Amino acid sequence: MADLPHLTATGAAHMVDVGEKEKTHRVAIAEGYLEMSPAALTALVEGNLKKGDALAAARIAGIMAAKRTWELVPLCHPVALTHLEVEVEPVPDRVAVRCRARAETRERTGVEMEALTAVQVALLTVYDMCKAIDKGMRITDVGLVHKSGGRSGTWQRQG
Repeated sequence: MADLPHLTATGAAHMVDVGEKEKTHRVAIAEGYLEMSPAALTALVEGNLKKGDALAAARIAGIMAAKRTWELVPLCHPVALTHLEVEVEPVPDRVAVRCRARAETRERTGVEMEALTAVQVALLTVYDMCKAIDKGMRITDVGLVHKSGGRSGTWQRQG
């Protein structure tokens, strides 16, 4: 457990002290998918959802969620985001909606959690707006794609 910074030597959870860390430019990119029925994807693409433009609502929801990640995830620090981009688009070949979020800051701690939160809340928003057509939709393959900055440097998902 020594490698887990959110745990003390006795195994108790705590917020990591980042006060001595250097501020650096940090970037995190996350993505995920909402798999759905062909009927739900068609309605979304054609703009026939009773609740309105799901993709626009999802982008805004993802941005709002990323800004409040520290309120949702107990051990996260409040992070001043310098940039956040949320892309939400249909993927017809997969019969899904893909969300990709890029979060940036100049801080002492990373923005992986903010990018991941943006993706998941954006996809939940699409689910909410399409659930009248398909209650069996699945959020899947949510994960970090890239992170850079800080002591651990750059990491890129392989494959």
